[in-house]
Amino acid sequence: MPTSLGAQLAQLELGHLRIERIVAAGPADPPDPEAAVQTLAAVWSDLLGLFAGTVLEADAEEIGWAFVNLFHRAAAKRAAQVDRATDEIRLLLASADGSEIHSAALEEQVGKARAAEAAMLALEQLREIAARLYLDETGSSWRSAGGSRLNHSAGLTSAVVEGRDFLRARSEGRRRAALPEGIPVVFAGGRLSFVSADEAKTFADNVWATLDKVREHVGDMVLVHGGDGKGADRLAASWAERRKIPQVTFGLDRRLGQRAGFRRNAQMLSLYPRYVVAFPGSGVVERLVIDAKAKAITVVDRRGPLGTHPRRAARTAG
Repeated sequence: MPTSLGAQLAQLELGHLRIERIVAAGPADPPDPEAAVQTLAAVWSDLLGLFAGTVLEADAEEIGWAFVNLFHRAAAKRAAQVDRATDEIRLLLASADGSEIHSAALEEQVGKARAAEAAMLALEQLREIAARLYLDETGSSWRSAGGSRLNHSAGLTSAVVEGRDFLRARSEGRRRAALPEGIPVVFAGGRLSFVSADEAKTFADNVWATLDKVREHVGDMVLVHGGDGKGADRLAASWAERRKIPQVTFGLDRRLGQRAGFRRNAQMLSLYPRYVVAFPGSGVVERLVIDAKAKAITVVDRRGPLGTHPRRAARTAG
């Protein structure tokens, strides 16, 4: 009759998430960082170079995203293994009887947890290297299709945490070490069209310059935004990636229909941000500004032409 948590999980047929898949033995060192950078850069260059000038050229960005996602998914599986091994350790600690058999079982589970954690950290490191290649190629911060992009060790690029995960952790009275600590700054803006590439560049430059100025006043800022991959949020996310600023993204809950944007506004403002940085957008952005001012939150207003201050644009026009 199996009694260990690991054996019980095996009976539940949890597949690849079973603790038995965690292997404690083997090398503990991650790939050499310099070798990892060089190898992934070479693979990336060869992969995307293969598509240049072919019918697949338009698909290069999507394939590049999937390349990063390979490491992200593998790291997530290892993180699940760490969680399950940790549960087993807690169970063993709670039932400690001082016996040699119990001590051996505890040491075994600790070894499994450490091995899974080492693999998770190594895979996250590879993901961050690949994500930087993606950023350099596309100008966009890499985001997973669902869930958070967490970093569990220092020295990596900023974490990207889904807003619902963030609020859930906060409501439970606990903040995981991977969740960003700092002062929230909300960024909002919509999808815009420009008559020329020069105008698009001017707008992008204004977004980055504005965020740089805000950061001068909030050194430990956490950027909060909607995570739109095609609008102004994309520029803000890329800025945060380059500056290694943690991000919390609040996606739209499509089940709410037209109320989704306003619900997201309420969630972002519930973090009591130091600033709301507003660029041109829809009525949802306008409502965010109104609600922020009602809560006495300072608004950095850049809803004028090409991301300028509205009053400055009005003085120029006058």
